[in-house]
Amino acid sequence: MTEDTRPTESGDGEDNSRQQQIVDMGSSTVKTEDGTIHTLTIVGQIEGHQEAPSGAKTTKYEHVLPLLTAVEESDEVDGLLILLNTMGGDIEAGLAIAEMISGMRKPTVSLVLGGGHSIGVPLAVAASESFIVPSGAMTIHPVRLNGLVIGVSQTFHYFERIQDRICDFVTRNSRISREEFEHLMLNTGEMAADVGSVIYGEEAVAMGLIDHLGGLSDALACLHQRMREAKKKTQG
Repeated sequence: MTEDTRPTESGDGEDNSRQQQIVDMGSSTVKTEDGTIHTLTIVGQIEGHQEAPSGAKTTKYEHVLPLLTAVEESDEVDGLLILLNTMGGDIEAGLAIAEMISGMRKPTVSLVLGGGHSIGVPLAVAASESFIVPSGAMTIHPVRLNGLVIGVSQTFHYFERIQDRICDFVTRNSRISREEFEHLMLNTGEMAADVGSVIYGEEAVAMGLIDHLGGLSDALACLHQRMREAKKKTQG
């Protein structure tokens, strides 16, 4: 029996690792002329302290938070692209992820594809620059709470404080006014059996909620530009 001494291609291990990363985390890392881009997908339901029902597509915050820390601290990653198609989910988990993204020094760009609903709105505006495709949708509505609700004034005060946190974050990280955002949140004439508003690509940009209307190539072009600017500052 002879031993196979043929050299293996160095790229095979990297390709396999990259493919496994996409399967496990819904993320990938790609090297370009302007630097290395890490792509993070936030899809389905944002899962918090409680597990989502079996079979539901989820984004787990305990996976995303350490990943964002690794991206921020890595010398090999120069920019972050966030792809959003989420129905919303756990408020605490969604805000935690959004605060992490907004606090990053590295260039970040978000792109709303199918939808960035509910707590997906803060996630969309958390990046340095935000994009939405023309068919993208965003649902803005008051806070919901599952499980036992005690009908006392303290409960409604608690709801108001949570909504204040969301409004503060969104208006701090976008160009929409607090008055307009609260109007969208409490609108009673938009949905047949609910309170709130659904806005689409051009509307979101016109209101100042999202920065730009565009697709993947536009979001990547913006990220490349920000990465080049960041490198100039570092070298200068």
